[in-house]
Amino acid sequence: MSLDQRVTGAWLESHDPGQRVFHKLGDLELESGEVLPDVTIAYQSWGELNPERSNAILINHALTGWSDVPSWWPEMVGPGLPFDTDKYFVICPNVVGGCQGSTGPSSIAPDGNRWGSRFPFLTVRDLVRAEVELSNQLGISHYLLAVGPSLGGMRSLEWAIEYPDRVGAICTIGSSAVATGDQIGTWSTEIHAITSDPNFHGGDYYEKERGPIEGMGIARKIAHLSYRTEYEMDTRFGRDLQGDETGRYAITSYLDHQALKLQRRFDANTYIALESVMISHDIGRDRGGVEQALAGSKVPIVVVSIDTDRLFPPRLQEEIVQLAPSALPLKRISSPFGHDGFLIEVDSVGSVIREALELAVAKR
Repeated sequence: MSLDQRVTGAWLESHDPGQRVFHKLGDLELESGEVLPDVTIAYQSWGELNPERSNAILINHALTGWSDVPSWWPEMVGPGLPFDTDKYFVICPNVVGGCQGSTGPSSIAPDGNRWGSRFPFLTVRDLVRAEVELSNQLGISHYLLAVGPSLGGMRSLEWAIEYPDRVGAICTIGSSAVATGDQIGTWSTEIHAITSDPNFHGGDYYEKERGPIEGMGIARKIAHLSYRTEYEMDTRFGRDLQGDETGRYAITSYLDHQALKLQRRFDANTYIALESVMISHDIGRDRGGVEQALAGSKVPIVVVSIDTDRLFPPRLQEEIVQLAPSALPLKRISSPFGHDGFLIEVDSVGSVIREALELAVAKR
């Protein structure tokens, strides 16, 4: 690892920008009343915006996703694919608070130092407000579809409830209307793994020789077990040993690999910030509760459930369908891979996306 990767896997100013576009958003007022100054949003796009600006699709990435959709959601974006770039203009911003080019804890603050522990608390509504402002500044007043899995599904639902005039339809995949006690417990434990790392330094580790990458690795291992299924882990690995002299179980080696992958491309403070966003998620906050908030829905809501998802179990998607009068019947995807089914079952997910787009186009 280079020096910066011993500290953070965030995209840094010295790194290759790739296909990212960096948009200066300006100051962003947060739900807390605090103002996050001089915000940058990194985004990527595919296809062409038509002269009427009526063919735009917004993709909301999940917790550790980023703007480069084809790299984490293969076979979904491109000519003839579910997000057909021959027909649609597809855009995916890296969330505010992220670590892949958008303003987040690893970014340089106005005083010339990295935000670190000073980065403000964010909510789903703050992330969506940044997406709305980006859309305004890009001249996109309406999306045919806002779609996202997990944290992205939370944001898509917020678009439907708070900005119904800005979307033709939304699709929320393996997500929920409110964070549950089980989820809060899991995510809080992951956060604790990071903050307990002796290299965390209260969140101000960027100028140190090493950051809390071990703690983040442990958090990722906990998370990955919640993303997959007990059945897969047992049938795939069981009690098998690694096959070398380490004496490690194969499942342990697999989880180590998953931890290392995240350490190379993510930032520990961003992990904390975005898991805190999910912990605070409640579509009913200050709206009379979840039932009342969803009861007022007007935008067609396509809800996708993965039958083996133990992080976002199907009952959470069923709740959205039952409470939102504009929701379509629940779309159920069968997968042995649990929550990560949204990444793996591309044929099934792609079929639902095509249906949601047909619905949005017909509504237009």
